[in-house]
Amino acid sequence: GDHTCAILDDRSLKCWGDNGDGQLGIDSGDESKNSPQDVPFTDYIVAVSLGESHSCVITDDKDVRCWGDNTYGQLGDGTTIERIAPTNIYLGSGRTAIAVSAGEAHTCAVLDDGSMKCWGDNSNGQLGDGSDTSSLSPIRSRLGGGDTSISVSSGSYHTCALTDDRLVKCWGDNWHGQLGTGNNID
Repeated sequence: GDHTCAILDDRSLKCWGDNGDGQLGIDSGDESKNSPQDVPFTDYIVAVSLGESHSCVITDDKDVRCWGDNTYGQLGDGTTIERIAPTNIYLGSGRTAIAVSAGEAHTCAVLDDGSMKCWGDNSNGQLGDGSDTSSLSPIRSRLGGGDTSISVSSGSYHTCALTDDRLVKCWGDNWHGQLGTGNNID
């Protein structure tokens, strides 16, 4: 999108750029900011990922928090309500995140047990659950073959995961061959 965030050496977060959907995580209306702004957190930030108009982080307690545009449920809080302040995402009982990646209007997280959950827009199957139905809350992605994931990267309308056996598995939109299958079939 049109915003940027950075984790500083003290593990605080600063964001700048477009704030039309609250994606900077600061209460400034929808004003853009051309200099870094402090995002108020009481926890340390260990990872950040930005979608088109939403932002997500992993905190030092391994929770995922997201804010900004939520038109397709990309914040994962069970609603489509835009959020200016970071909101906690329920990943399942006792589950924490080791990686997060935001796409255009979807988000995916690798969990501490190696499973992966995604939420938001699924118009191209980018959530990896075998459907094209969007989800307002995290749903399990099917990696197949008993694989577990160790990292994830979300594109505009596709997602790729690196599995524990070092395979790259991708799903979703393939109009430009971004799935690496040698064709343009989703």
